[in-house]
Amino acid sequence: FSSFDFCQDKEEKRPSENLGQVLFGERIASSPYKFTFKKQETCKKVCTRSYDPGNSADKSKLAFLKKGMQLNYQHHWIIDNMPVTWCYDVEDGQKYCNPGFPIGCFVTPDGRVKDACVINSEFNKKNTFYLFNHVDITIMYHSGKDENWPGARLNDVYNLLYCFSPISYKHTDENNLSCEGPPMEIPGEFTNKLNLIYTYSVTFEEKNNIKWASRWDYILESMPHTNIQWFSIMNSLVIVLFLSGMVAMIILRTLHKDIARYNQIDSSEDAQEEFGWKLVHGDVFRPPRKGMLLSVFLGQGTQIFIMTFITLFLACLGFLSPANRGALMTCAVVLWVLLGTPAGYVSARMYKTFRGEKWKTNVLLTALLCPGIVFADFFIMNLILWVKGSSAAIPFGTLVAILAMWFGISVPLTFVGAYFGFKEKPIEHPVRTNQIPRQIPEQSFFTKPLPGIIMGGILPFGCIFIQLFFILNSIWSHQMYYMFGFLFLVFIILLITCSEATVLLCYFHLCAEDYHWWWRSFLTSSFTAVYLFIYAVHYFFSKLQITGTASTILYFGYTMIMVLIFFLFTG
Repeated sequence: FSSFDFCQDKEEKRPSENLGQVLFGERIASSPYKFTFKKQETCKKVCTRSYDPGNSADKSKLAFLKKGMQLNYQHHWIIDNMPVTWCYDVEDGQKYCNPGFPIGCFVTPDGRVKDACVINSEFNKKNTFYLFNHVDITIMYHSGKDENWPGARLNDVYNLLYCFSPISYKHTDENNLSCEGPPMEIPGEFTNKLNLIYTYSVTFEEKNNIKWASRWDYILESMPHTNIQWFSIMNSLVIVLFLSGMVAMIILRTLHKDIARYNQIDSSEDAQEEFGWKLVHGDVFRPPRKGMLLSVFLGQGTQIFIMTFITLFLACLGFLSPANRGALMTCAVVLWVLLGTPAGYVSARMYKTFRGEKWKTNVLLTALLCPGIVFADFFIMNLILWVKGSSAAIPFGTLVAILAMWFGISVPLTFVGAYFGFKEKPIEHPVRTNQIPRQIPEQSFFTKPLPGIIMGGILPFGCIFIQLFFILNSIWSHQMYYMFGFLFLVFIILLITCSEATVLLCYFHLCAEDYHWWWRSFLTSSFTAVYLFIYAVHYFFSKLQITGTASTILYFGYTMIMVLIFFLFTG
């Protein structure tokens, strides 16, 4: 905010942020717009900024402000923990409320009206920037008179943009402000001296039909996405029903037939030759190649799976609503740190089942491999933010705190889990493994590993891609994400789809006498992460207007963290 040369608060205060806010780069500072409850203000001056074309510092400040308008930068204001929203009418007489409002807008040299300039027909001059230097703020409050308690509570802060506010005014005399007249134009070519006067008006309205507990509802109701959500859920349920039908059919009909046929053969005198999956029974539990890595991935995936489940469950119950800023991220990080024990246990038990010997390496890799990759990526992203002077850069103290949580809590808990995992007996196999590995016959195209894995990822991705759009919007376009009920449903559907798609494809390639199923069962559903990455690339080029190398590196750096976590989770 301070780099845009807006008005600054002389006695700037910063509230202490929680871990989630710090990681997401949410920095809150006090503003120079001062209100007194129930005191109306009309066209009150905040400050003046003057720009001289002869001064190089002024020139660069103004150029930066123009760039912000071109890229549609938004103000995000908070009053009493409520976001200041810009509400305007959309079709069908509905109101849409956006948490945040633009700093200004731009008309291109060929006369195309961009972004917020469509709200006023006066914004029509070619190659001109229009700065929203005035805001009309309506604060609605709930009085305590009816319920016999003293005082009042703020309900919501509307920044009613239906009547074109925030507004652009060209104030000619700063001692006699009227907040009327033509808009504040900043020409594309900066040649004359320019004075920008920032002003605001405040009105208070009593609104007793809204209870304090439901004061966020107007923002959520105005977001017209619930129909799409139901469509997405239906779409996912159809995929799940289709898969469940297939799996049920195979398990009931085919396996039932197979088993009946095998029993018949056993009872008959002349045992015919075996066929199908029965042929590979002596090789199916042969430990996989790279069993160490697979067991580490399974441990890490279990940790992420339990973390996601608990976080989404708490979010569904309303503990992690948007009103608790940063609560979602804080909860996820703390849970991940505390869930080292299941990761260590699963990894150790699987590794023991694979008849592995190097248990120390296994425990260390489980505790350090994937978190290490995430932390290294995060650290590089933070360095870029720090070099660029971004407010989203994480302070050194927080990085040390995260490292302390990882090495002081998560790693020891992983060791505890691994201790119990290695003490347990390995998982008993129902059949003995042959001494000599069986030769795998020539496979058809569809039962080869790669085509099977690529096909396996499509179905789970089909279940989540609509939710993915909203999640990416909430991360990159500062939209609020509050549909945790839908997300939890989709999470459950994703689990079922991943499991069933894997069971199905596993059965097909066992029937084709290919007994290398360990890695394939992990990679079939975790290939969904590759589709997630492809979708993120598509989103980057189609929805975001990101310029500059640093921003692109940041986008893909954070995307890679999401993809890795999703890879482990689905696998």
